[in-house]
Amino acid sequence: MNVGGIMATLSDLPDSVMLEIFSYLPVRDRIRVSRVCHRWKRLVDDRWLWRHVDLTLYTMRPKVLWHLLRRYMASRLYSLRMGGYLFSGSRAPQLSPALMRALGQKCPNLKRLCLHVADLTMVPIASLPCTLQTLELHSCEISMSWLLREQDPTVLPLLECIVLDRVPAFRDELLLGLTRFRALRSLVLGGTYRVTETGLDASLQELSYLQRLEVLGSTLSADGILLAISRHLRDVRKIRLSVRGLSAPGLAVLEGMPALESLCLQGPLVTPEMPSPAEIVSSCLTMPKLRVLELQGLGWEGQEAERVLCQGLPHCVVIVRACPKESMDWWM
Repeated sequence: MNVGGIMATLSDLPDSVMLEIFSYLPVRDRIRVSRVCHRWKRLVDDRWLWRHVDLTLYTMRPKVLWHLLRRYMASRLYSLRMGGYLFSGSRAPQLSPALMRALGQKCPNLKRLCLHVADLTMVPIASLPCTLQTLELHSCEISMSWLLREQDPTVLPLLECIVLDRVPAFRDELLLGLTRFRALRSLVLGGTYRVTETGLDASLQELSYLQRLEVLGSTLSADGILLAISRHLRDVRKIRLSVRGLSAPGLAVLEGMPALESLCLQGPLVTPEMPSPAEIVSSCLTMPKLRVLELQGLGWEGQEAERVLCQGLPHCVVIVRACPKESMDWWM
């Protein structure tokens, strides 16, 4: 960097800028740069740097995980992303109840836990940190007893959001079991092929307090999902779903939804029954609080369809784009 004809180096950057740079480094590299000099060691020890930690890039030995927990994370940690190495072979480390309990004891500020490709069949849900507000399970194996309705209702009392993405064991009975989490307001279901329309309808009847629902990549038709939503989730504020099986009459059941603020329809499967842009505009105009309409992966970006939507919904932010890649700011 050249400032006023003088070449500046990293040592000239303020601590706030250096911390921002270090925050994009993988955990292993953060620890390595702490050996460069005393200043960098002090910066790596800064609690701000360890608020959000992503460990999915590594297959770590349990000893290393415990060291990170004791040395760096502890009370600083707000969001944690971990891999369970389900497909890495029998000698790969697995997540244990002891590690989950230690997270709860040593990380009292932990609010978000994202687990990827983890075998949780031997990990009781009661061992998870009770401070969690968001729990994400991606390609995880869970015990059938994890989410049954008969489980202790005091477990995870603060849980507001749960993401279940490609969890093979998840089915109607477990969906109904989510009613035990009384603080739950956001539910994301991805690839939950064992959930039926009957099970979804029965569960949403008891989850009528949900404010956000996303159903993506399932075998359910969009029309069936929207019908269940219109019956039971009158206060829902955000809906996101795949367009498989979506028709104009199916979308019309949302007309007049009093609290809906954001609607996202995600492709890529577009069928002849798919509502036209004009039909989408017609339904959206009846939603008094709708402010965001997002269409992903439908191939409409830059087309006449986008112009019709933008002109027909001047009070909305209309977003027409390809399906976005995962953000590096995963904790957002």
